[in-house]
This record gives sequence, structure tokens and C-alpha cells, in this order.
Amino acid sequence: MTKSEEFFKMSLNKMPGGVNSSVRAFNAVKKTPFFVEMAQGAYIYDVDGNKYVDYVCSWGPGILGHAHPRVVEAVKKVCDNGLTFGAPTEKELILAELIQKCVPSMQMLRLVSSGTEAVMSAVRVARGYTKREKIIKFIGCYHGHSDGSLMKAGSGVLTEAIPDSAGIPKDYAKFTLLANYNDENSVKKIMEQYGDDIACIVVEPVAANMGVVPPKPDFLKFLRNITKQYGSLLIFDEVITGFRLALGGAQEYYGIEPDLSTFGKIVGGGMPLAVYGGRKDVMSCVAPVGAVYQAGTLSGNPIAVTAGIETLKFLIENPEIYSQIDKNTSILEKAYKQLGLLTHRVGSLMSVFFTEKPVFNYNDVATCDTNKFAKYFDYMLKNKIYVAPSQFESMFVSVAHTDKIIEQTADIISEYDTISNKL
Repeated sequence: MTKSEEFFKMSLNKMPGGVNSSVRAFNAVKKTPFFVEMAQGAYIYDVDGNKYVDYVCSWGPGILGHAHPRVVEAVKKVCDNGLTFGAPTEKELILAELIQKCVPSMQMLRLVSSGTEAVMSAVRVARGYTKREKIIKFIGCYHGHSDGSLMKAGSGVLTEAIPDSAGIPKDYAKFTLLANYNDENSVKKIMEQYGDDIACIVVEPVAANMGVVPPKPDFLKFLRNITKQYGSLLIFDEVITGFRLALGGAQEYYGIEPDLSTFGKIVGGGMPLAVYGGRKDVMSCVAPVGAVYQAGTLSGNPIAVTAGIETLKFLIENPEIYSQIDKNTSILEKAYKQLGLLTHRVGSLMSVFFTEKPVFNYNDVATCDTNKFAKYFDYMLKNKIYVAPSQFESMFVSVAHTDKIIEQTADIISEYDTISNKL
């Protein structure tokens, strides 16, 4: 028994499924997860001495790679002054200014500790500002695990949503209406029936939690226009796309300005930190200025904020990073496509779909052969390449993935077609 297997067996008695986040259990690929010892640059090391090229990057934050010296040094230094104060610090102001420099739509913002918290708060603000209760989200878009976000469709987009998790009251779920991503008509039908009651539409501008599904041309523009038409707010959930597709996130990449945005992952340099914000008149609803309450003891703690500051500063000072990782990701994309695999890429976000059908929304994604994905995952892991252990997650490329690493990965991908026939 390996150390990872031993630790996992012990963990099963301590934590649900042996893990502290469900996808880490490797259930979708029918394997036992490896336990991490450390990570450096583009590599992750497990407790059994295995070294993997890491394309999970802590599920997105690691755009600079693991343990970037500049970030680590700054974090170590600030720890000497105390870990958290529950009081304002200058560093919070510095990070806010950096975010606003990159994302002009963030006229006023609030720091929190997780993407779930950021989206939950942004939706609450939208309801408080518009004095409406219903929201629209898209099937297959993930916005954290708050009650209002964990919904799936019933018999149709106009039916009441049913919870995608036990423990969520049905009466609560009825305030979340579901539309199909990339389907303008599904949104129009909901707005025609409930428009005066819709506080906001919340969307991942690039769906990245059902694999990478880009928006169709003008889909985001359509959402911007229809929310204005009905007096609803448009919320971009940029927890994954923020500071990855561009310094200004997907809203810069596509040229669409939402009313509110949420950011996580990269904005905290890999530490527990997220942010929500947007129009000043809307954010002025938040306490203590307005009536929408939100607070957090560890919000804006100096350790996480320092990691975020150094990460954003590095990205601002080195804008060529984006063309570099875009180029390297395109090399991997080409290797997958040469195998005939359906591959979606937006910048350094990418995923491979094991389906013969074009993918535009969750219904298309649901046609994927997860058994074929599991075999592919096993092949990659045996070749010391770590990709997300689920068909429905994204692949991330970082600055630390050098040209040599990318070439080696592409070579391993190119050999999969022959080997896969034997699996």
C-alpha cells in the first residue's frame, strides 16, 4: 500500500469521502487520490516521491506556478507582523487599487474569503438594489455552494428549479430560474414571464465548470442588453476567468462591462481571498453605508492580501505573460485536435470533451463518455501529468510551464491515440 493509499484510508474515517472538497476524491476517475507533499513551479510532488507536471494549478490560482519566489517571500515577511487583525490595513487599500487598475468596472469593491462568498454576496446586493427576488443562472455554470447556486433544471427552463443538493429548501430554490448557456431564447422566455421580478442574471462569461465552454458570438452582448431592457443587473462570475484571460478578465477579453463582478483564485495569489464589486451606486447598498449586510472576520486578512498584491503586481509588470501562456496552451490544443478530440480553448483555459457532439451547453456536455475520460486520466497520470480528475473541469497553463515542458506534454498527448486502443 502506498502512503497516499494509507492516508486516504485513514482520512475516510475523519472526513466525508476522505477529502475536504468533493472532486479531490477522484471518484469520477475511479482511483485513489494522491496526497501532496509539496509543489514548485510547474510541478507537484506526492508523498510517495512521484513528480507530476501540474495542469490543475490548484484549480486555477497558480498562473505564476507554485510557490513563486516573489509571492512566497512577501508572505513570509508579512507573517512576522501578525496573521489577522479584524481591522483595516493599508494592504487592503493597495489591493483594491490594483484591482481597479486592472478592472475599471470595479468602481467599489469588498474583499471576502472565497468565491462562494463573493457570488453569494453579489447576488444579495443585486436583490437589495433592485428590490427583486428572482435570479437567473445557467445550467452547468458553477457559482459556489451557497443554497441559491446549487440548482439544476426540472422538466424545462421555465419550471421551478429543484435543488442539486440535499439540505436546500424547495421554497428557497424557486427564486433561482434556470436558462441554457448560449441559448438566447431560453433567457428571453424567462424574462418575458418574470422580467419585472428578475434581480440579476449571473453567468460565467466563459463557462469553465462543465469543461471550457466559450460564449457564442454576441451571447454576452445579448445578456448585457436584455438586463438593461428589464432593469436587472448583470453579474459576471470571473472567479476562474479573472486575471487569466487578460488583466481585465473576460470583460476585457470580450469587451462587455457587467454591473457587478466576482473574482477569486488568482486575485488572492492562491490564498483564501475573493472579491465582489462593480458600480458605485449598486455597491453603496452594502453595510455600513446601505442596508445589505455582509461581513467576515478574516476578510482582507494581511496574509492573503499580500499574496494577491504580489501576484497582480507581477502580472501588471509583465503583460507579455498572457501571450506566452496563450501560445503554449495552443500547442497542447493542437496536439489534442490531431487526435480528433473535441477541444475548447480560451486563452490559457482549455478542456477536452470525449463526445462526438458539438458542445455549446450543459446538455451537450452531458453526452461525454466519462469512462473514456477516466482511461485518458489514468494514461496521463501514469505519464506523470496531472490533469483535473473530472471530465467537467478545466485545464490550466501557467507561466511556469516552460516551452520544454509544453513540448514534452504535447509528445505524450500525441502518443495517446495508439496506446488508448489497448486500454
